[in-house]
Amino acid sequence: MYTKIQEINKKPEPFEFYTAEDLWTDPHTSEMMLQYHLNNSIEAASRNEGFIKKSVEWMISRFSLADNSSVCDFGCAVGHYTTALAKSGSKVTGIDFSERSLAYARTVANDEGLSIDYRCMNYLDFKSTSLYDLIIMIMCDYAVLSPVQRQKILGIFRDSLEQNGAVLLDVYSLKSFEQVEEKALYEHNQLFGFWSKEDYYAFVNTFKYDKEKVALDKYTIFEENRTKVVYNWLQYFSIESIRSEFEEAGFKILEFYSNVAGKEYFDESLEIAVVAVKQ
Repeated sequence: MYTKIQEINKKPEPFEFYTAEDLWTDPHTSEMMLQYHLNNSIEAASRNEGFIKKSVEWMISRFSLADNSSVCDFGCAVGHYTTALAKSGSKVTGIDFSERSLAYARTVANDEGLSIDYRCMNYLDFKSTSLYDLIIMIMCDYAVLSPVQRQKILGIFRDSLEQNGAVLLDVYSLKSFEQVEEKALYEHNQLFGFWSKEDYYAFVNTFKYDKEKVALDKYTIFEENRTKVVYNWLQYFSIESIRSEFEEAGFKILEFYSNVAGKEYFDESLEIAVVAVKQ
């Protein structure tokens, strides 16, 4: 028992393990995530409907999106943004590795008479067959990737953009990192049965890496006949660190905002939205 407790509470190296794909493709958790995406009263997986509407209107204005502008949404989930952008006249591609989320998105597109190119895959494996005027990555998806993965995704963005195309994404700020506290919790059927339809016990460890500006929520889930560990990593950024990362990848950052709806950036902002173009 002592050895098992040590293992549960062991702090891994930053981004040592990566389980995101398991989270989004597991039949039970992907169904739970779908419900979170569709619940407009919470922002556990998607922004609320009002914010998305405001965000899309701002994108159309800021990036001069017109009929047949090409947009690619990396991590599109149930298609909140892809649907709205397609309705505005853009040619839209959506990438996600949750088949359940994409099934919902495709149903919505079919019901709305929209032609949206949905691709079920890990966006780290995406190879563009066409070029885009705008690439978006919303809900701080960029922040869950390791430094190596972020370098790779920026290369994919660069290869997938038109010459004058832009990237819009959001990340967590260092002000948000200040609010992270290390803790260890133990709960029966934690998150109201999110992790399994069977009875389970969950140990939740939050680790903070001050030097790297990274936080980890480590979930160790015990069912009667199965144990699994899920690692939820988050990278936090300063203006300087996100600028450096983009410039090293061949991008120039044009603007910073406090969110992807164009709110002016301020020092206390919990998020940083980035608009960048190829150098």
